Amino acid sequence: MDYKEAGVDIKAGRDFVTQIRQDVQSTFRPEVLGGLGGFGGCFELPAGYQQPILVSGTDGVGTKLKIAQVLKRHDTVGIDLVAMCVNDILTSGAEPLFFLDYLATGKLQPEQLAQVVKGVAEGCRQSGCALLGGETAEMPGFYELGEYDIAGFAVGVVEKSKLLNGSQVELGDVAIGLASSGVHSNGFSLVRKIVSSQDVAWDSKPEILAGTSLGAELLKPTQIYVKPILELLASEIDVHGMAHITGGGLPENLPRCLNQNQSIAVDLDSWEILPIFHWLAETGNVKQEAMLETFNLGIGFVVLVAPEQAHATKEWLESRNIAAYEIGRVIAGNNKLVVS
Repeated sequence: MDYKEAGVDIKAGRDFVTQIRQDVQSTFRPEVLGGLGGFGGCFELPAGYQQPILVSGTDGVGTKLKIAQVLKRHDTVGIDLVAMCVNDILTSGAEPLFFLDYLATGKLQPEQLAQVVKGVAEGCRQSGCALLGGETAEMPGFYELGEYDIAGFAVGVVEKSKLLNGSQVELGDVAIGLASSGVHSNGFSLVRKIVSSQDVAWDSKPEILAGTSLGAELLKPTQIYVKPILELLASEIDVHGMAHITGGGLPENLPRCLNQNQSIAVDLDSWEILPIFHWLAETGNVKQEAMLETFNLGIGFVVLVAPEQAHATKEWLESRNIAAYEIGRVIAGNNKLVVS
């Protein structure tokens, strides 16, 4: 008896590394030391920082993976994985430097997981960070054939004097919401419950989606906001705070970037709620409160700026083809979202 008979194919693992090598190396920055295949990835801090603060974040994609596996489309979930991590550390004002991934599967299928890594590499290129390394675990008996799970870990850097931590936020600051690309990577347990309870096919094309299949709409990758936001931070706009709208929606995430004794009032009529959210609410008979606490509803990222810079911020984002809306204001309170 040997390891292969137990369900682990070492040769397939080597072949997989060969397949992904070019995609991984395409993400390397000048600060990457060494190549692919070592026990650890080495990265030199960029020059020019006086007091560099490292900011880290980790996340997964959740049950959105189930849809990708059913539809056998694996090239977008890697983008989701990177987005969930780099958008998080971006809220501190940090530039993402490098990314690590972890892939676990029941039986290694190199072509399948190479598509996943291709998406991870694309997410890294979009955010300007290096795919520094990762781990692939073949776990027979733990996952069914064709199933896999992925997790990611990102590290970024910010000058200590420019670290955003809530202390810069002031009463009256305006919340500028940046449009999401869709459902992103949260709320998919509810999405799948709605679809299964109504016996809807993933390849169906609801009229409200204007010709796009339900599966294709739901697999749209999470928007990565890194490059435009880093440009905004380097501009004359003085950003006071930022929030990445993920699990828990606006009520859970927007108050996380506030100062003490502050809340934020949001007008739900101030932006365009995407058609997919109308479909989910109607098909699943989901109340507005539950929608708001589960999904991003079309707002994927929020920046807080002084009132006198709100219009300029919105125009700056729109000039870079990012739909942006004035969605609310910071008010006195106890760290909650107030819906108007």
